[in-house]
Amino acid sequence: MCALDSRPGGEGTTPNAGYSRDPAAPNYLSPEMQRIRDFGNPEHCRLLHAANPNLKIVIAHGVDDRTCPVVPKIRQFANMVEAGLDVDGHFFTAADVDGSLITTTGHAAGDREQIVLQLASDYVRMARRLAEAAKEINPELLIFCNGIGYEAQEDFGTYLEFECLPTGGWGYESLPMGARHLRTLGKPVLNMTGRFHKSWGDFGGIRTEPSLEYDCLYGMANAMRTTIGDHFHPRGDINRPVFNMYKRIYDRLQRYEPWLEGAEAVTEAAVAWPAPYPGYEFRAPGKWDTYCDFISSIKGATRALCEMKWQFDLVTTRADWSDYALLILPDWLTLEGEMAEGVRAHLDAGKPILSTGWSGLDPQREGFVFDDWGLRYLGDSPHDPAFFEAGEALAEGIPEMPVTFYQKGAQFEALEGTEVLAEIVAPYYNRHWDGEHGFVYLPPDRPTGSPAVTQRGQVAHISHPAFISYFLDAQVPMRQLIANVLDRLLPEPMVRAPGLPSFGRATVTAQPGRRMLHLLAYVPEKRGPTVDMIEEPIELRNVDVALRADGREPSSVYLAPDRVELPFELRDGYVHVTVPEMSGYAMVVFEC
Repeated sequence: MCALDSRPGGEGTTPNAGYSRDPAAPNYLSPEMQRIRDFGNPEHCRLLHAANPNLKIVIAHGVDDRTCPVVPKIRQFANMVEAGLDVDGHFFTAADVDGSLITTTGHAAGDREQIVLQLASDYVRMARRLAEAAKEINPELLIFCNGIGYEAQEDFGTYLEFECLPTGGWGYESLPMGARHLRTLGKPVLNMTGRFHKSWGDFGGIRTEPSLEYDCLYGMANAMRTTIGDHFHPRGDINRPVFNMYKRIYDRLQRYEPWLEGAEAVTEAAVAWPAPYPGYEFRAPGKWDTYCDFISSIKGATRALCEMKWQFDLVTTRADWSDYALLILPDWLTLEGEMAEGVRAHLDAGKPILSTGWSGLDPQREGFVFDDWGLRYLGDSPHDPAFFEAGEALAEGIPEMPVTFYQKGAQFEALEGTEVLAEIVAPYYNRHWDGEHGFVYLPPDRPTGSPAVTQRGQVAHISHPAFISYFLDAQVPMRQLIANVLDRLLPEPMVRAPGLPSFGRATVTAQPGRRMLHLLAYVPEKRGPTVDMIEEPIELRNVDVALRADGREPSSVYLAPDRVELPFELRDGYVHVTVPEMSGYAMVVFEC
């Protein structure tokens, strides 16, 4: 909403959404409420920058707009710049009117969605020209354009860089997501972290050494190379405590170099993602909410699969799906075009799929695109909340009780030949407000006969958006439900780690003739409203892990970098080994 400038003689902005300036009117919007709705409010801008320091804002506004006059808009623009936001202002004059994209310098402007997309493509074209000019000077230059979508620079960038300061607004959910997507795009990937406690420019901020080392180790364990970004003081002073910390970390990491050079991630599952990070192409009106839903589902899937020690990538249609044994369609992924073609090819290859929520439907949500699901879509679930009861096939680790689906889902009918593995239980009544009372005491009533989890051949489906639910609600039975379904679809995962806690992480990389199993044990602890803190590594002892042999019997198994030999046993198709002790990180090398 535009700010309502109520100062005497101020540039008056016409209220929108039915608001009025008249204090006697029932829809009166007070100056205080105006400030709350003012996107350019300096405090709002400061909080927005703190919450999302990587945010790119583009303002497109006509200079003759009488509904939202340009002077307050320029003031908003200036406040955003002053708050440190990355913002570009485009104020259309008569010279910009082309009669098709921009049709007026007034409030309508033109085709607003296309204007946003056009402005975004301008940045890509500029980046391409700069890259081409640089390559003419030196064809060997490494080129990455910050602020341009990763896939958009496919034909002119030479490497990719994932920037992430966990305590500076990105959080600890971002690097696991970025690592697993960028490595599918066919370019070397650099993991850019930094010592700043807040964000770039925080000269007096310094993170704990274990937290910074964790970033580096996590990237290394996912086949990323490491860099620690910083700023020099304008006087050129060397910040010795900071650089001494860098030296200690790099000295430790350098010892692993023989097992890092040319190493690639080894995965078996793919999570399909139609709206990849950072989502620049989804900033247009009407698309941002969709993008936010997708990224929350992806973060939930990433967290759940990491806790279950699955080896997976996050893929768009730019990646080759043919090497993945399992495909996951999370929550909202309707099928059309290349996405539908990729799913069809995966099914035709006889490989399994797990879908959740509305995934697998056509974009209009009228029905499933393929008959392989064995389900009829009946619309959104009428229950709020719904509960599920797991059948015997999914019972392991799930309490024998109706378990809540906290997020609203869909309703289906199982067709003949489709196995129902869990059933929906209805509440006595839905969550609602009757004008006097809030109905929040919501006991489960009885089973409805409606399926909560189904399987038909190679396709399993969960009726509710399980992944965004796990991201938003951190519900362990939900993760267990997902794990039990995956165990039916792919019963022999690449890694088994019964000795590694849920907060532990396990990833696999490979070089010719050997594979590396990376084990991490760190806990980002919530401290205050916005900061997760790692202050020390977690020490573990006698950690039992197993790597699927895949027909290869190792000649030796040892801990890098000191090559400490470990006893191992080849059993049930897995190489079993016990790590006697580890402090935060261990690299187990399997020489074949």
